[in-house]
Amino acid sequence: MTALTRLGDRATVEQLNKECFCITLDRPSLHDALRRETDDPDFVASYIASRPHMFSNAPVFLSRSEFAAMAEIVDAIEAAAQLPAYQAAALAFAPEIARHDFGPAGAFMGYDFHLGDDGPKLIEVNTNAGGAFLNAFVGKAQRACCVEVSSVIGGSLVEDFDAAVWRMFTREWERQGRSGQPRLVAIVDDEPQAQYLFPEFVLAKRFFERNGARAVIADPRELVFSGGRLLHEGEPVDLVYNRLVDFALAAPEHDALRRAYLAGATVVTPNPRNHALLADKRNLTLLADQASLAAWGLAPQHQAALSRLPHSTVVTRENAERLWAERKRLFFKPASGHGGKAVYRGDKLTKGVWADIVEGVYVAQEFAAPSERMINHDGDTRPHKMDVRLYTYQGAPLLAVARIYQGQTTNFRTPGGGFAPVFVL
Repeated sequence: MTALTRLGDRATVEQLNKECFCITLDRPSLHDALRRETDDPDFVASYIASRPHMFSNAPVFLSRSEFAAMAEIVDAIEAAAQLPAYQAAALAFAPEIARHDFGPAGAFMGYDFHLGDDGPKLIEVNTNAGGAFLNAFVGKAQRACCVEVSSVIGGSLVEDFDAAVWRMFTREWERQGRSGQPRLVAIVDDEPQAQYLFPEFVLAKRFFERNGARAVIADPRELVFSGGRLLHEGEPVDLVYNRLVDFALAAPEHDALRRAYLAGATVVTPNPRNHALLADKRNLTLLADQASLAAWGLAPQHQAALSRLPHSTVVTRENAERLWAERKRLFFKPASGHGGKAVYRGDKLTKGVWADIVEGVYVAQEFAAPSERMINHDGDTRPHKMDVRLYTYQGAPLLAVARIYQGQTTNFRTPGGGFAPVFVL
């Protein structure tokens, strides 16, 4: 790689993302750290070896100006979500359960961006964004092989991660009127051991235990709502770190959690209201409506930040013909989708899929091309797509990571791809 004379501008960042293979993931150190953290000598063999494309060997570089632009967009969205008129518009198409406000703001919001010549483009917003605990470990396991870039290893949020995350969960606890700290935390997902990110649940459990709380990883079927309390194996659950993608807690198997949530018997974060106000894809149409944002009272600087969002519109029978004609420049996403499921590039749509989209609840979003990172894998160097995710709490960044992949969406099946730490220059 050529010597670096300037750090932080976009040209240098592009150069690093194309040419720098000098920082690599120190996998032996990462594996040793995971074994120590989980106190399980078989943890890597059981849960990491079977996920060979969870982590990329290469980090991603980001300029300070790009990071600042992302942070401005996040701040503007969080500010808009506090406006009564915005909330009324978002809740108009939300399930009834989202109208209940118990206080929590939502742990681990995830804001996903593509990077372009005209700045970062927000692609989507996610509640219960996965991967943060894993990526905090990866960020500490990077190894620089050349002097020109070794100084950037510290350029991440990872050093402050644990303290910031504990403050986040204790703040969620306090926002629901609780004092002290939770005694028992349940990390809840359907069939958690079958989830691709189950290793993260183990790290989250240890995180809570380090901070003085007991923690369990639980399937919602293991929960019971009885006597006004949410119980796991007879013990009251004080706080639920919610990883379910049933955002309204509507499935029959989530009934105990739903009833406990509606009773205010346990703190649930993130919760249905958080998803409705921030992560329903239909909100992108509200956030891109400059006239409404101004009328609702959003501050001018926040309006300016949101003016950079890709235009989005809800697909209806009335606009279907126009959107079909314009499909090649659009991306179509289900309103309550997650994990890249059932999303379609317009230029690849068939008539049959289009009929399903029109009958469903979909958002058409102006296509923003994914960024690229050159990856050297087994001696073969080729471009890979990438996006950048900011994990945040109440608009404040907790961690920045990238996801490197090939294909239409992030998939954790790409050799050389996976999660990658982000270094801000």
